[in-house]
Amino acid sequence: MSAPLRVTVAQPVTAALDVTVNALEHARLVDESRARLVVFPELSITGYELSADPIDPNDRRLDPITAACERAGAVALVGAPVCEDGERFIAMLRVDGDGSEIVYRKQFVGGDEPSYFTSGRETGVLRLDGWRIGLGICKDTGSARHIAAMVRAGIDLYVAGVVHHSYERDEQEARALVIARACGASVAFASHAGPTGGGYTDPLGCSSIWTREGAAIASVDDQPGRLATADLVADGGIAG
Repeated sequence: MSAPLRVTVAQPVTAALDVTVNALEHARLVDESRARLVVFPELSITGYELSADPIDPNDRRLDPITAACERAGAVALVGAPVCEDGERFIAMLRVDGDGSEIVYRKQFVGGDEPSYFTSGRETGVLRLDGWRIGLGICKDTGSARHIAAMVRAGIDLYVAGVVHHSYERDEQEARALVIARACGASVAFASHAGPTGGGYTDPLGCSSIWTREGAAIASVDDQPGRLATADLVADGGIAG
């Protein structure tokens, strides 16, 4: 049995396209969380700005997040646009005290995203402290193929960075419930709060963590700058 894992879902105050300012906000939330794993929304480092310049994982503007992770002994999952071999992806960066790397590329792009980004081709599973953590980004969470891949991977926890409109709370929660029950795993969604790009002038926020039965055990409201934290055990429950 893996040791309990403290998980935080964070919804940073986001400045459009300002990586320097956004990195400082990410670092603040990592410091505040005191968690081992901190999950941020889709494209959190730039805002949901589809035309944003790609971020190199070695970009020095990410250094404040690296430093915060080193102080906290944390791993942060940061949403960022990236470019590899001439292809642009909506990605998730794994940031810790040693730096950052790309760990996942969104597989199911939708809306206006295909005009800017290529679909990722690999299922994302992060191994951390004995946990198998499934990774997703927004539209992935509603894909039956994506969820089936998570079931086959035998994950202990599913995490995703998302963005939803304020009227889509039922959809956000329904997706979490489907994933939790299908995978027999806890689920954590970090959801944008506060105006961001792509027409999301009033994002939902309400970042939450659910048990494998679909019960919400930690959540916040629709205000940016908030976070929610839970201590999880690998059987999908809550650490006592």
